[in-house]
Amino acid sequence: MENIENTYIEQSKGLWPELEWIQDADLREKVMNTWALALQQSVLTPDDLNSIPFTLLAGPDLKVTFMDHKRAVVHIARDAGNKCNEFFKTDLPVNMDVLIAGAILADVGKLLEYEMKDGKSVQGMYGKYLRHPFSGVSLAEKCGVPAEVCHIVATHAGEGDMVKRTTEAYLVHHSDFMTFLPFKERLK
Repeated sequence: MENIENTYIEQSKGLWPELEWIQDADLREKVMNTWALALQQSVLTPDDLNSIPFTLLAGPDLKVTFMDHKRAVVHIARDAGNKCNEFFKTDLPVNMDVLIAGAILADVGKLLEYEMKDGKSVQGMYGKYLRHPFSGVSLAEKCGVPAEVCHIVATHAGEGDMVKRTTEAYLVHHSDFMTFLPFKERLK
């Protein structure tokens, strides 16, 4: 793993109070370090993430920020996972640590995909060549994130339609798209 400055570790903790939901301390640290590494490599700051629109498709009327959307996805995925465990018990068990870690990391690669131009987020050159599921997995693997969590990062977007998703990956995928597609429809 690359050397990550403490400033970025503290920033990732500040962005993600939901990290505390991950019971496995080792996994929690790897997820936090992945965000810290992304912040260290990105031109985006935590302030940018709390102010830029959550999608590059956004028009001037969309006020939902990157972090508003990302945190909503984590909360919805967690609630869905808890309900699956409550109603389906051993028939469809959900590993909550894997689910939450994957939901937190799903869009971490966007920190490399985006650039700021004239105070607005735009797709940068890196993002033209590699979409965030690919760069997100690369960042996560550098930080030792296990394969079952990297699978969620890799499959949460359209790229995942080509492979068999785990239950946790389905929950993150649908949590992400149910909080994106209604906005996309309004933007047409």
